[in-house]
Formats: sequence, structure tokens, C-alpha cells
Amino acid sequence: MSTPILTTYALPDPLKEGLGNDYHFVGPMSEMTPQALPSEARNARVMITKGGLPIGNELLDALPALELIHCYGTGYDCIDLNAIRRYGITLTNAGAANASAVAEYAMAMLIAGSRNVRENDAYVREGFWTGSIHNIIPLSPGLVGRKLGIYGLGEIGKRIASRAAAMEMSVAYHGRTQHEDAPYAYFPTLGALAEWADVLVIAVRAGDNNRHAVNADILARLGTDGYVVNISRGYVIDEKALIAALQAGQLHGAALDVFEHEPHVPKPLLDDKRVILSPHLAPHTQQAQTAMQQAAIANVHAFYKGAPLSHIVVSKSFT
Repeated sequence: MSTPILTTYALPDPLKEGLGNDYHFVGPMSEMTPQALPSEARNARVMITKGGLPIGNELLDALPALELIHCYGTGYDCIDLNAIRRYGITLTNAGAANASAVAEYAMAMLIAGSRNVRENDAYVREGFWTGSIHNIIPLSPGLVGRKLGIYGLGEIGKRIASRAAAMEMSVAYHGRTQHEDAPYAYFPTLGALAEWADVLVIAVRAGDNNRHAVNADILARLGTDGYVVNISRGYVIDEKALIAALQAGQLHGAALDVFEHEPHVPKPLLDDKRVILSPHLAPHTQQAQTAMQQAAIANVHAFYKGAPLSHIVVSKSFT
């Protein structure tokens, strides 16, 4: 009989195929509660999940055999790390597997917003282009010479920084750690970074410590020409404050791949043409998905062979 693996969501077919016939999949779960666990889950030693799904004491107490939790992506903000340690479970993720794809998408949204790509496409499609446009279409702000502030200079943030610098932008950052080897200016507070920046890109590893970190004050510091891009977690921005700033003309625009209560998007954001909206798919490239699948496959196989695991977030400990 094959070995059970608990899955909290519907795994991509290539991942299931890559794990082969040695395993069978128990799940997905309709909700992250003990009541939603399939009966066979109690025997599962491995769980594959996503970092945005909550895992804590109550759920882990119902999984006595669990030894390894692997996050398909890189985030693990909704997983209680203290509970993981308390139950002696190892937590792994995909490392930097999707970092380039997410950075690429952040820049794509920034370019689309700063160069009015969506509006220009509609202008042509709707038949308005009949001749010279120079006195009709307003000039876009562009990116050359503009100041890009990155909130969180991790694997994704570093890749955003290098891409922005290649586009002749000035780059600075704020985060928990100052990187001495980074060739970018460091600001000790998010407020100071926002006051300096024309564009604020949110690439921080999300958690309760930065919920609503980008609030009314931060948005006000960006100013009326300011632009904000979020490819982290929706709750890092105070959505009500963002809507208020846009409605009051205190912010030029925003590009959002993530939202506070996904998949719900507040109507004022849906109605605002200055906001680019995207359904949380920054890492949705063939290369990134393949890399994340390979990371999961490698760690599951390594676990059952007793081999070293990769990208360990929390090491197994019974202390």
C-alpha cells in the first residue's frame, strides 16, 4: 500500500505525477480545521500546504503522525512557527524558486502603470487612434530617474532592485536587516523610505508584525505622485487607507496582485482606473512552477529516505 500524504489544497498535476506511485494523496481540505481532516490524515507523516493557509495547535493536535510540513511556495506567514516547534515538526519551503518570477511581475505591473499600457491598448482597440496623439494623450511619468523604494530586500526584493536599477531608477530599501553588501541606500524606517520614494514596492515577508504596515501615514508620505505595488500579502496594506488616499487624490495609483480578503476585491478598487488589479499570480510562470514542484518532490523523497532536506524554515526538535 502506498504512503499517504496530506494535502490541504488541490496539488498541481505535475507535482502529483512527479511524486509517482509510491504515495497517495489525502485531501484537499475544505477548511483548515480538525473537523475537515480526512480520516486517513491521522496516519500522514507529510503535509504539503501553502503558507497562506492557517496551521496551528488545534490542527496539529489532530495529526499525531505528522513530521514534515512542506510549503509549496516560499511564504509561511499563516503557519504558527511556535506550534510547529512545540510538536517537533520540520517545516520547509521552496526557497527562492519563484523569486525571479515574482520580481518580473512586480516590474511588469509597475511598467504598465507608469506607462499607461492598459489605457493605450484601449485607445487603439476602441478606435480612437485616428492621427497624431501628442496633444490628446497625456504624458506618462515613466521610470527613468524615478526613485523606487523596496520594503523588504529578501530574495524577491533583491531581484526587483536589480531590474529597477537596470531601468535607470534610483533604488533604496527598508527591512529588518541592513544588507552591507547591497549597493542601495538603506532607510531605518518605512516612513523615511516612503518619504524619499516615488514608487513603493512591497516585497516584505509578511506576518502579524507588518499587518497594515503600509497605512495612511505611509501613503501620505509617498505623496500625490506616489505609486504603490504589492506582490507580498494583501494585508500588509491597510486597504481602507489605500482607498481613502486614492479617492482624496493623495496617491497617483497602485498595482495590486494581492488583497486583504482574497478573492474579494473592494468595489472602490474595482472601479478605480488608476489601480491595476491581478488575481495573485505573480509566480505563475512555467519556470517558477516547475522549480516549486521540484523542490516539493525533492523534499518528500529526501524525508522518506532519511536524506538531508532543503530550504528548512524550522528544524525538527522535541525540546
